[in-house]
Amino acid sequence: MDISLKITEELGCKKWQTEAAIKLIDEGNTIPFIARYRKEATGSLNDEQLRELNDRLTYLRNLEDKKAQVISSIDEQGKLTDELKAQIEAAETMVMVDDLYRPYRPKRKTRATVAKDKGLEGLANIIYLQMTDKPIEKEAEAYLSEEKEVNSIEDAISGAMDIIAENISDEADYRTKIRELTTNKGMLTSQAKDSEKESVYEMYYDFSTPVTKMTGYRTLAINRGEKEGFLTVKIEAPVDDILGYLERKIITRDNPNTSDILKEVIADSYDRLIAPSIEREVRNSLTENAEDGAIKVFASNLEQLLMQPPIVGQVVLGWDPAFRTGCKLAVVDATGKVLDTVVIYPTAPQNKVAEAKVVLKKLIKKYGITLISVGNGTASRESELVISELIKELDTPVQYVIVNEAGASVYSASKLATEEFPNFDVGQRSAASIARRLQDPLSELVKIDAKAIGVGQYQHDMNQKKLSAALDAVVEDSVNHVGVDLNTASAPLMEHISGINKTLAKNIVEYREANGSFKNRKELLKVPKLGPKAFEQCAGFMRISGGTNPLDATSVHPESYDIAMKLIERLGYNIDELKSSSLKGISKAVSDINKLAEELNTGCVTLTDIIKELEKPARDPRDEMPKPILRGDVLEMKDLTEGMVLKGTVRNVIDFGAFVDIGVHQDGLVHISEMSNKFIKHPLEVVSVGDIVQVKVLSIDLNKKRIQLTMKNI
Repeated sequence: MDISLKITEELGCKKWQTEAAIKLIDEGNTIPFIARYRKEATGSLNDEQLRELNDRLTYLRNLEDKKAQVISSIDEQGKLTDELKAQIEAAETMVMVDDLYRPYRPKRKTRATVAKDKGLEGLANIIYLQMTDKPIEKEAEAYLSEEKEVNSIEDAISGAMDIIAENISDEADYRTKIRELTTNKGMLTSQAKDSEKESVYEMYYDFSTPVTKMTGYRTLAINRGEKEGFLTVKIEAPVDDILGYLERKIITRDNPNTSDILKEVIADSYDRLIAPSIEREVRNSLTENAEDGAIKVFASNLEQLLMQPPIVGQVVLGWDPAFRTGCKLAVVDATGKVLDTVVIYPTAPQNKVAEAKVVLKKLIKKYGITLISVGNGTASRESELVISELIKELDTPVQYVIVNEAGASVYSASKLATEEFPNFDVGQRSAASIARRLQDPLSELVKIDAKAIGVGQYQHDMNQKKLSAALDAVVEDSVNHVGVDLNTASAPLMEHISGINKTLAKNIVEYREANGSFKNRKELLKVPKLGPKAFEQCAGFMRISGGTNPLDATSVHPESYDIAMKLIERLGYNIDELKSSSLKGISKAVSDINKLAEELNTGCVTLTDIIKELEKPARDPRDEMPKPILRGDVLEMKDLTEGMVLKGTVRNVIDFGAFVDIGVHQDGLVHISEMSNKFIKHPLEVVSVGDIVQVKVLSIDLNKKRIQLTMKNI
């Protein structure tokens, strides 16, 4: 297989782009580095395209390795033909290779292998070839043997039928067709194991839909219902179509001596050997597709969460709500430093609201708190009511935000949190994290295992290795997209930078602590174990403000400094102007980008990127994202009325809609059918996590705590 050609066809790009990307990956370059600093080589393939290319490259190379192993194994058995070798080499999936290898794979003891040991293969061939003009009972007499324990004609015929049944089940073409028929014409059904038992899976207690119509979220829900013992699930295949197909392929002669026996064998082979494995394969395929779809949604949600704009320049009070153990508070200054921590008890069972307000007013006055970041967990609603009352009593403006606290408890109990706050308990650490994730979501959330952030449904039902890889890629892309300040970034943040691992991140921080701030990027080469390759990969994503070279504060890579300097001089600017702010208007000063690129001996894409960066150095892509809604009051569900129009924040996106925080603690659901006046296949076409959207209340169910919203006709 020409792997680069195959990937090119799948990605819809040029072959030279694919070949260049593969070469760069094989040379040990990271995806963020290739996407940002090797655009000329790849024709500007972006992070997403490069990751898809890399995934397919890995799969297809593993496929080629498997083909080689299978061919070698069959060859060692002396059974490899030119035709079979060509079929294996032409296979495009692991499943097809498995199908072709099935007849040659070493088998455990089966009914067919036992029959072969009894010498019944010859009788099986007579039946299968349909050439005999004798009754099969007569043919079977020749295979009776006390020594081989074939004591009756029935035993002989039964053993021969077992051999034929296994041969049919091992035929790759038959399996391919049966898999296709089952997928295209089969029905997935689920039944309740106990229809009287209540559960969240009641809509699947008597459920049936074509396999081709199964949606990802239904597949995952049914899988979980089956795993938890509420559902019995099966694939109802088009048995008549399948048996008819097999009979047409196998019964090629109208021989009364063999036809009925072969029909019986075909039914047995399908029912006993083929159907169970094909059903598993179809279910696995549905699950894999559902997982891939869900993982894409998780990844998109996580990216939006990580790329939320930081709220800078404010002293924030982090509030980790709770009932019995009290609400833990942490005051964090504008740089993220924790100034104070305290516990208050405004919620049940203590209900010390007045005392809590006194403490809060003192903290607000002492530290100049302007913003309260409240976790959305247990007792969040009750805490929100207290905060709303408090704000009305203050003579200085204070606002609050409800933040998703998912993962805060995981972080607070982690080794990293213990090292960061050795004298704090888990509650104090959690409150500090809740405050900081508002000030700089990216820097704080990278400290938490991406899977613990909670950005989708059925996370724990996924292939955890595949989920982790996808979410880790999102974190890596996000961190590199934003870049880090080399003199202030934490080790957990830096370890996601291109070319930097945990060890190097720790070494960078230790070098910084021992030698003071980095003065220039080249100084990175003095960090233990950080060699030229790691420097090449990471340097452009590391920023130094106020260093010896103003270009170190930009995303211009050191390898392009000479080009940048020549550009600045040629256009009549001075490098020192970059220190004060930026080289405004530099893009307008370039009349012919192609000619200038040729004169500077560089590519147009690289030169364009340098010009953009010099005009707006170290621009933060998060500034383009919607800012969180800061609230000064609070609504309750009972305050809502049908038709009310509100602004809200998208908290989660799933296959069938999006959950929106409208300030009443209970998120409302905008079903996919209520998102747009035009048809959409997925909610992500319209919204993303963190988006600020205008919604209208469709219905309120106070008992079930459900709010239905719409984004249409507002």
